[in-house]
Amino acid sequence: MEFLGGRKMEKIEWRKDKSYSMKKSPQILEVPKKPFFSIRGIGDPNQEDFKRRVACLYAVSYAIRMSPKKNWLIPDYQMYTVYPLEGQWGLQEKYLHEPVMKKEHFSYQLMIRQPDFVTEAIAQEAIQRSLSKLPEDLREQVAFGKMEEGLCAQILHIGSYHEEPESFEKLEAFIAEEGYQRTSKEHKEIYISDPRKSAPEKMKTILRVKIEKR
Repeated sequence: MEFLGGRKMEKIEWRKDKSYSMKKSPQILEVPKKPFFSIRGIGDPNQEDFKRRVACLYAVSYAIRMSPKKNWLIPDYQMYTVYPLEGQWGLQEKYLHEPVMKKEHFSYQLMIRQPDFVTEAIAQEAIQRSLSKLPEDLREQVAFGKMEEGLCAQILHIGSYHEEPESFEKLEAFIAEEGYQRTSKEHKEIYISDPRKSAPEKMKTILRVKIEKR
């Protein structure tokens, strides 16, 4: 319970949200439409451009989170923990038929979910208040909107990103056993752990794919 302006307020905790369930076994769930800041990119995520795009999302997200300390009064504001970074991963169209996949072939959309009280107007205000922290060439690439994933299957992967194929194999087997199939080759990763602060073998990442009945 947090106090804001002398009022008791229930804090929003994303870890209690079913969409961020950290079950180690695969599961099927319906992911509802929610508001997100997002930015698109291409290429190797180990390059500087990827880090710059991630930084943009955190800048606008924290502008809203820290608004009470910046004399910015947001209607229906509730205290909350900033949601984790998410990434939707696929391949650039020109590389779809390459025999060997390379990191520079990637196409991605990075995103950070926002609390339900965040409207388009609040989001645009957050972007304006963050301009000094946004590189000029990326300012207009930060987008806000509601995204709905619908029926999905997911699994919690514990370990380095290089070991994710093992978890994807478990997830694929589960999807087939339950009578479903993937609707796209793209997948989502939700980064529960901060790679800058976590040992590779302890990192937690939710792996999610969209599915449909066979």
